[in-house]
Amino acid sequence: MIKGGVLKEIVNKKKERISLAKQQFPEEELKVKIEGLSATRPFIEAINKPRTISLIAEIKKASPSCGVIRPDFNLEEIARIYQEADVQAISVLTEEDFFQGSLSYINEVKKITKQPVLRKDFILEPYQVYESRFFGADAVLLIADLLSKDKLSELTQIASGLGLDYLVEIHSEKDLKKALGLKGIPLIGINNRDLHTLEVDFKVTERLFPLIPKEKVIVVESGVQAHQDILFLKILGVSAVLIGEAFMQAEDVRRKIEEIMGW
Repeated sequence: MIKGGVLKEIVNKKKERISLAKQQFPEEELKVKIEGLSATRPFIEAINKPRTISLIAEIKKASPSCGVIRPDFNLEEIARIYQEADVQAISVLTEEDFFQGSLSYINEVKKITKQPVLRKDFILEPYQVYESRFFGADAVLLIADLLSKDKLSELTQIASGLGLDYLVEIHSEKDLKKALGLKGIPLIGINNRDLHTLEVDFKVTERLFPLIPKEKVIVVESGVQAHQDILFLKILGVSAVLIGEAFMQAEDVRRKIEEIMGW
């Protein structure tokens, strides 16, 4: 597989899956089912703590850059470790074809943990936001690079209306301009990974962080591997880190959390 074409493949496959999902569970039915659901867990509140750096620990079986990351993947065991380690929030990869995730993972994780759960996927349409709420997500990831300004605005408004927090992910100045062009976006994620090439560059955070207004809650994604990275980000003023691969590759996940976070 040519790396440069991965994102396009993921998006095309996702569009197919959305179309299929709509046939099996129409949007109007989805909206009706959502009405009786209990309140979401507050995601932003959980990760925005003064003078500390919060951890959003990710559950991810595979990725396009690494293939299968955790061959002995045990969802319940990982969720239990995250709960016992008292992480601030949990990210669940739900993309099926390239990350081997599932929407069903969200509620399974929530049965075991008390933390709010972020649905991490390639969200392109309103249907997926309603779907996220129905399947138990407390927050959704919205990737600025994949969405027009109007579409991003539409999705954030729907999410807010459903009681979902949302993490707007950026990787470039162009993405940041798009995000800041919308009023009231409280949470911005800087992804050090270029989704087009899959390359990770920590300098992306160094470049973009100073350009973001101070009142925003900022999450750094990808490339956080050591406690030294945490110390650097804490000094910078980052609110939270989202870490997946380092934990999923570790034989002892709990020890790896303590090692990286310094807990």
